[in-house]
Amino acid sequence: MSKPTDYDAPRRPAVEVEDDSLEELKARGAASQAASLDLDEAEAAESFELPGADLSGEELTVAVVPMQPDEFRCPRCFLVHHRSQLVAQPDRREVCRDCS
Repeated sequence: MSKPTDYDAPRRPAVEVEDDSLEELKARGAASQAASLDLDEAEAAESFELPGADLSGEELTVAVVPMQPDEFRCPRCFLVHHRSQLVAQPDRREVCRDCS
């Protein structure tokens, strides 16, 4: 009977796997955990964008396209939809299919 294969585990040659003792594996695991915990907190914090950050120096450019003749704005969700999404309500309000 063969050993089950963990396809998510990192690949190593079979010779290395058989030569590892339990103590070596434990030592290797402890060393990798210590290395992962030694992150520089200041370096890690620089990569995150915090909510409410000062974006006054940033410039956004967005092309605004006017509403087309075959589109309408739903009075409930305020989104612009194509006329094919239009549904008439009993109270004569025209809303989109999502809001009806």
